[in-house]
Amino acid sequence: MELTEGRSYVGRFAPSPTGPLHAGSLVAALASCLDARAHGGQWLVRIEDVDTPRTVAGADHLILEQLAACGLHADAPPVWQSQRGVLYQAALAQLMERGLAYACTCSRKDIEHALAALGQTRARHAELVYPGTCRSADPVRQLHQAHAWRLRTDLRLAKQEPGASAQPATATGATGATSTTTIAWVDRRLGPQSQDVAQSVGDFVMQRADGCTTYQLAVVVDDAAQGVTHVVRGQDLADNTARQIWLQRCLGLPTPHYLHTPLVLGPDGAKLSKQNGAQALDLSDPLSTLNAAAAVLGWPAQTASATEALAIWTAMVADNGGSPVAPWLP
Repeated sequence: MELTEGRSYVGRFAPSPTGPLHAGSLVAALASCLDARAHGGQWLVRIEDVDTPRTVAGADHLILEQLAACGLHADAPPVWQSQRGVLYQAALAQLMERGLAYACTCSRKDIEHALAALGQTRARHAELVYPGTCRSADPVRQLHQAHAWRLRTDLRLAKQEPGASAQPATATGATGATSTTTIAWVDRRLGPQSQDVAQSVGDFVMQRADGCTTYQLAVVVDDAAQGVTHVVRGQDLADNTARQIWLQRCLGLPTPHYLHTPLVLGPDGAKLSKQNGAQALDLSDPLSTLNAAAAVLGWPAQTASATEALAIWTAMVADNGGSPVAPWLP
């Protein structure tokens, strides 16, 4: 597979330390590691603890121990997002200077009322699309209240000009403007994808009112800073991809290749999580645990050691055109 802008392959596994790894998160870890190994690339581990209220003390080190027990060893020391706030603030400042970010004082109730006034209703479990209420608000007044920072999605950006001014999106487009918030990309497993970020999500939050950097901004900044060329993660995160590509364009950053893996489902048919009974990995027999994760990716069980199993699966991935998901899986 052709690498991003000719760069050497760099992949990553980026767990949130809200608890120990479970069967679903091991699938993503295994897939990303196998992908990196099959490409002869580098595999990194990043602890995504930027959402401090949800972080469980000690879960980060437990996760690293679980990975090691499964033979999944990163090629560089792990990094913690909680130690990288300076990078996120610099990116936010860049967006503010370009007029791409603005302070927002809206609560969820405010957004729901604004959407109702526009005659829009939200389907159950659907995204709460922000209507842009605070875009034109007095910035001085906004900063004297509790506020989040949102990224504008109603603009066009001049192609390949990271420092250029953004312009309002129009039906006909602005001179020299070639990027819009209708984002198209090709997922290595799911195929061609497209999303109109403005219509599906609206202006999204990059820093919450409590000061926490959001997942969207942190992951984009960190992937670029670490030189990540390939993102392999669970299919539940696929919907975030368009937002992240838009943010990459706004910051003038490269876009990695994306692949979203099959999910492990819980008893209720939803994605396996702590909320629906996911248990911590049983590492009394690491090979059995790895075999269960490999089965989700379509790879056969192995009977040798965990180290030998990983080598065998890596060879299979390489023979599969470099995809960590077997070709016969949907």
